[in-house]
Amino acid sequence: MIPMVDLKTQYQQIRLEIEEGLLRVLEDAHFILGPNVQAFEQEAADYLGVRHAIGCASGTDALHLALAAAGIEAGDEVITTPFTFIATAEAICYLGARPVFVDIDPQTFNIDITQIEAAITRRTKAILPVHLFGQPVDMDSLMEIAERHGLKVIEDCAQSFGAQYRGRQTGTFGDAGCFSFFPSKNLGCFGDGGMITTHSDEMAEKLKVLRNHGSRQRYHHSIIGYNSRLDELQAVILRTKLKRVDAYNQGRRAAAHLYSEKLSGLPGIVPPHEGSTGLHVYHQYTLLTPNRKAIMRDLDEAGISSAIYYPIPLHRQEVFADHYRGLSLPVSEAVAEQCLSLPIYPELSSEQIHTIVEVVKCHAGG
Repeated sequence: MIPMVDLKTQYQQIRLEIEEGLLRVLEDAHFILGPNVQAFEQEAADYLGVRHAIGCASGTDALHLALAAAGIEAGDEVITTPFTFIATAEAICYLGARPVFVDIDPQTFNIDITQIEAAITRRTKAILPVHLFGQPVDMDSLMEIAERHGLKVIEDCAQSFGAQYRGRQTGTFGDAGCFSFFPSKNLGCFGDGGMITTHSDEMAEKLKVLRNHGSRQRYHHSIIGYNSRLDELQAVILRTKLKRVDAYNQGRRAAAHLYSEKLSGLPGIVPPHEGSTGLHVYHQYTLLTPNRKAIMRDLDEAGISSAIYYPIPLHRQEVFADHYRGLSLPVSEAVAEQCLSLPIYPELSSEQIHTIVEVVKCHAGG
């Protein structure tokens, strides 16, 4: 069996260090906003090259809190992509704001920068780009548009920890960057966890209050906040993995490049694009093929996992369908019909990749 991600193997390699750290927390009995959370926040900020990193309970909460701290309110519009996990749009809706979906680039699957300005209205307050599958968005062009129109930028970095655009980490360009530490992520914990990055002292202060019931001082509450704190036990795991994240990402990149080398040129198979201005960290290895159903069937029969990220663009989801009836986003819709993600993780061996590729090759061209 070849899984989509092999968390068991990764855990065995760092098990002793993690277990020692967890035991220390249990013995100290300091479980909420303790020293490991504080240390991880500083270590993550240093790694990313950003002034502040604020832990929270999940990647979804990171988006929600960042939008709230940026002043997004009911009736506002936030421009984003329809080809992403629903949390991107959910976070906008939590605040009573409206997602405005812009189609994607057919190569990168990220938001099509050339279509953003046409979607801006007097209600537009922010742009929420997603660095999908670990591929950085063209942030120079996006930031230029945002600055010209006075818009906030909240980066969805849930899949891009360690990815770079022109030598700079994702999550450091906009007003805030939002990260997820879901277990399967490039930097993942053993449950839910998230983080918001910002260069702004003011926004960092707002975020710390928002994540902790609107409180700066215990039992004193200045605003309505949320219960969204990164767990001390998860911080131990994240600190252990953060020291290895570059090696993990290098392993993913090596696996992805071997896949692409073996799949390149095959009819009916389009390997993922890797831009020249960024460092793609391959949270997913997602190709395009009209033969997806047959390939998935044969992979399954061979004991090999595969997945579709994402089968239904957000504007076509049941929850949004009535609000976006008649909206046509042809690239997103076409990609959703043909995208297929193959197993990708640092420990994936060349032998396993060869086995997977041989199954895929059987359906090249028809």
